[in-house]
Amino acid sequence: MSVAACLFGVPGSTLNLGVGALRAATIGSFLARVPDARMTVFDDGWGEREGTAYVHGQPVPITLSGARHSRRYHRPESYVNMRLSAALGGLGNHGVNAIDSADVVLDVSGGDSFSDIYGEHRFRTVAWPKKLSLLRKRKLVFLPQTYGPFKIPRIRAEAAGLARGAAMAWARDPDSYSALRELLGSDFDPRRHREGVDVAFGLEPRAPEGAAFDELSAWFAAADGPVMGINVSGLMSRAEGIAQFRLAGDGGKVARQICERVLEEPDTRVIIVPHVLAAGGTDDDTATSEALRADLAATYGDRIAITPRGLDPHQTKWVISRTAWFCGMRMHATIAALSSAVPAAILAYSLKARGVFATVGQERHVADARSLRDDELLDTLWKSWSNRSAAAAELAERVPVAIRRAGEQMDEIVALARSGA
Repeated sequence: MSVAACLFGVPGSTLNLGVGALRAATIGSFLARVPDARMTVFDDGWGEREGTAYVHGQPVPITLSGARHSRRYHRPESYVNMRLSAALGGLGNHGVNAIDSADVVLDVSGGDSFSDIYGEHRFRTVAWPKKLSLLRKRKLVFLPQTYGPFKIPRIRAEAAGLARGAAMAWARDPDSYSALRELLGSDFDPRRHREGVDVAFGLEPRAPEGAAFDELSAWFAAADGPVMGINVSGLMSRAEGIAQFRLAGDGGKVARQICERVLEEPDTRVIIVPHVLAAGGTDDDTATSEALRADLAATYGDRIAITPRGLDPHQTKWVISRTAWFCGMRMHATIAALSSAVPAAILAYSLKARGVFATVGQERHVADARSLRDDELLDTLWKSWSNRSAAAAELAERVPVAIRRAGEQMDEIVALARSGA
């Protein structure tokens, strides 16, 4: 039985490896169960194009289709154009046609963008495909994600209506599940509204190729002691981000301090893993990561490394899986560690971190920069590093359960798709 599916909520996946992990894990998990499925992934490109995903390490073809919250209303990729085309019977709009032919529409909202915390424009961007799917009477599935917070009452009401109309709505952790229950109120239905795990727990690692593999393999092989991995966020290391999220602590400063403290121990090494590569934007990790590498290399030389450019989410997870402990500021960088049973801590700027870490019993490793000062953040990270053996033992028990749950939730989603095929 042929199945057609659409995936929304993963724009910018080549620049944001967290969003890329959500995209890759969703496609890989779905197509592993339905190898002949027709998968259309909506991105921020133009027109329809051929794309590639990986299933069990092997490339498989998918269709890419542009979709944008854009004022270029004449373009078929504009959500407004799609809405008008749908009202007039389609008008040959390739996006509308893909939705209309889908047995299920999957939407992950970038993992945490179903909220107004990032501004109304971001919420509108993730709300549009949900509205279109419900308008076209498709089976809409909210993939495991965060719900809220919502500060603006009318946006909260709109969000509740979209979640209410979904065939399934999954939360990615206990805290998000409570938020979904609160959002829906008396309309909460435990048969449709479910607690799951972030789909990136099921992302398969894959070794890099060519020179990148040779470089990384040689550096890891030269290590005589534990390797610490770290992801530093441009968002949390600049004055704009600190002000936007009302942070009490300076993430960039604390990241450098934990690296220096770990490197004071003999034979330790540190590898820096940028996770958002936004071409110099305020959210870009590249410049912050390069600056940290340069500062540390002046003292510690080749004990410091940074991941080569061009790694995809599978390959980045392969790197992270080889570390003994990982410190992140980006959620999906730390999920790559946790799902590989690598002990991890996070310098957090929002509530979402605690819930995801609680999925595998690691919430004590969350250093909340909204409430903790620099010395308190550093102390939390140092305790996490020092107690990594105990965390590794816990993860060895809990991670297989989380990965199994990720598979089981996809089994249910595929069954829903097949029921309408």
